[in-house]
Parts: sequence; C-alpha cells; structure tokens
Amino acid sequence: MIVVELEALEVFGRHGATEAERATGQMFLYDVRLEVSDAALSDRLEDTVDYVRVAETISAVSDRQRFNLLEALAAAVANAIAERFPVERVRVRVRKPEVEPAGFPVAWTAASVERP
Repeated sequence: MIVVELEALEVFGRHGATEAERATGQMFLYDVRLEVSDAALSDRLEDTVDYVRVAETISAVSDRQRFNLLEALAAAVANAIAERFPVERVRVRVRKPEVEPAGFPVAWTAASVERP
C-alpha cells in the first residue's frame, strides 16, 4: 500500500452553522490521506492519483454547495474523491481554524470521514 497525503490544503468556503459564517466565509484546512495501489511504483503520474486534481476536486465541492456542518462537508469531499479517483481508501479531515466555541479558545475544530 502507498499513501499519498495533502496536509493543510487551504480552500476558502462559505460554510458554517450560522448565516454570518456563511455570508462572510473563511479559510478551511483539508488534510487528505489517500491509499493507492502499488501501481504508483511505476514512477508515472498516470499510475497514481494526481494530487493537483484532488485539490481541484476539493475546491469544486466547496464552491458548489454551502454546508452547515463540517461533517457533511468532509463526507461530500471524501465521496467525490472516492468516486473520481482510483483510491483504495480515502480519509478527509476538514479543519475550521476561525472558531471559538462558547468563548473557549481552541486552535481549530474538525470533522473526519473515511471511505473505502
């Protein structure tokens, strides 16, 4: 098994539980872990997953729909990747750095989804 990863991919989105969050928008961080076949050992781009196209897919999902919950956003991204690319497994974590739940300081909140 080979693992391809994108860490802290920044994509602007208009997601959130409140109308103010959706109106203003903010940067979301995507951590993506892709398990791909050993075919990638050929050292040819066409035998693996092009992470540039993965990043474009994430941006397209974020632009296409507004999500209230990180869980739904992470699931939509994981589903899109699993449908479009030859991956054995995909794990997507979406982090929201601009949040302070009930006045408690945190570095970020996140939701993760994994798909075969």
